[in-house]
Amino acid sequence: MRHCINCCIQLLPNNEYKQHVGCGEGPLRGHPECPACKGENKIVLRVDGKQMNLLAVLEVRAEGNESWGRFLRFKKGKRCSLVFGLMIMTLVMASYILSGAHQELLISSPFHYGAFPSNPSLTDGENPSDTKEHHHQPSVNNISYVKDYASIKLIINSITARIEFTTRQLPDIEDLKKQELHMFSVIPNKFLPNSKSPCWYEEFTGRNTTDPYLTNSYVLYSKRFRSTFDALRKAFWGHLSHASGKHFRLRCLPRFYIIGQPKCGTTDLYDRLRLHPEVKFSAIKEPHWWTRKRFGIVRLRDGLRDRYPVEDYLDLFDLAAHQIHQGLQAGSAQEQSRMTRIIIGEASASTMWDNNAWTFFYDNSTDGEPPFLTQDFIHAFQPDAKLIVMLRDPVERLYSDYLYFASSNKSADDFHEKVTEALQLFENCMLDYSLRACVYNNTLNNAMPVRLQVGLYAVYLLDWLTVFNKEQFLILRLEDHASNVKYTMHRVFQFLNLGPLGEKQETLMTKSPASNTRRPEDRNLGPMWPVTQRILQDFYGPFNTRLAQVLADEAFAWRKT
Repeated sequence: MRHCINCCIQLLPNNEYKQHVGCGEGPLRGHPECPACKGENKIVLRVDGKQMNLLAVLEVRAEGNESWGRFLRFKKGKRCSLVFGLMIMTLVMASYILSGAHQELLISSPFHYGAFPSNPSLTDGENPSDTKEHHHQPSVNNISYVKDYASIKLIINSITARIEFTTRQLPDIEDLKKQELHMFSVIPNKFLPNSKSPCWYEEFTGRNTTDPYLTNSYVLYSKRFRSTFDALRKAFWGHLSHASGKHFRLRCLPRFYIIGQPKCGTTDLYDRLRLHPEVKFSAIKEPHWWTRKRFGIVRLRDGLRDRYPVEDYLDLFDLAAHQIHQGLQAGSAQEQSRMTRIIIGEASASTMWDNNAWTFFYDNSTDGEPPFLTQDFIHAFQPDAKLIVMLRDPVERLYSDYLYFASSNKSADDFHEKVTEALQLFENCMLDYSLRACVYNNTLNNAMPVRLQVGLYAVYLLDWLTVFNKEQFLILRLEDHASNVKYTMHRVFQFLNLGPLGEKQETLMTKSPASNTRRPEDRNLGPMWPVTQRILQDFYGPFNTRLAQVLADEAFAWRKT
């Protein structure tokens, strides 16, 4: 066995920092001679240049099957040399850590802009308290990130130069039917005239011992929904209509959708709005049916499962349908009016932006752009649907999204690195494809370590406005909701034509604590680096400007948040 007994450390200029440990007993196979020691037989040990990943290697090569016992029987001099070498490496690491800076010692800039492929082939919600400024100061003012800003700015400039907001080509209704034959066979063209929500009666052919939810995919794939469907089973047979020896059940779709965006306050809005007696939501807050489940997607990384049929989605509104049916069958005009005023809602925050499944099912793409989007199908059945959107500063949204979904090693450093990587990937897509093609590129979206694309609000909204009128949207800002919950809720009531609330009901709705608060451990991480914030402001700036133009409201530019 050969052991290293001499040690020297040399700091070379720029990125050539090396650590050398000499071996006085001859060269070891596979190791170069140490240039710092004038040709003597040395082992060259290198320090990994990656940020916060200082690796010091002291190698002891064993020849043959020798036990740890022989290691402990080193001569005293050799053991001392080994301990001395370890102490020196420990001191190097300690000096690096205690210096608290990435500027000087051993570490070069962590970002090296290599080539990425130019043809790249997750409940959401946030609460208003997250919009408040957190007065955490980073422990280090990371100079290396500031130096990287100029290089990253070139990437952003490259992206900005290629931004073009084009109008998408709309599909024909016949093309939509070809894609979803079953859905069009289940949902009728017309709904009951005396219900605020889009409802209709359909025949139920099962017997009174039949479980109407036996094959529902939401029940089969998620245990947490089973108690909800147990309640539906108990109420089901009491809410059927009977005529000519047949059974009929009332089916309903939502009258309004809270369509986005993730980490923008949709959960808080949902929790407050469902306290209104005229509002009934789906049995599950976020079914994600239009964007994911109808394609068989639970988690995209897990692959495709059996597609959830539209009947499974309609089952989620049975509780509301039971109450509307009760009103339709009521003897008194007062009871009938009260129940038929019920308005059904759905709050999947993926509805506005998530079209990742299209590449698996639609093959007639034009230049990488999806031929069909979620809104095309919703509009085909509900051209009068009402749509609520809650947005926030996309820079803060992305950091909140990162803190919520990242599982480990969360930090301002890690966030900065992931943002940089995502920008590189997005730029490489933009070199070859249109803005829309990159925004809806499933492979790119899955490759990016942070969901950069979700904050491109203008792209999604413009595509929704190609099929729905602007008057059908209520677009809110989380920053305004956080500062005045009561005003926001009144705007929602007016938009949905809801009746007024009593004083106690309104107090309960507006004074209740915010929902889905940021976890304490995430708050303790503090804000993102100022340079990261500046980078993201530069990236999102052109998209925010376009959004403010479309909405005729400079607040949506988020120049002052």
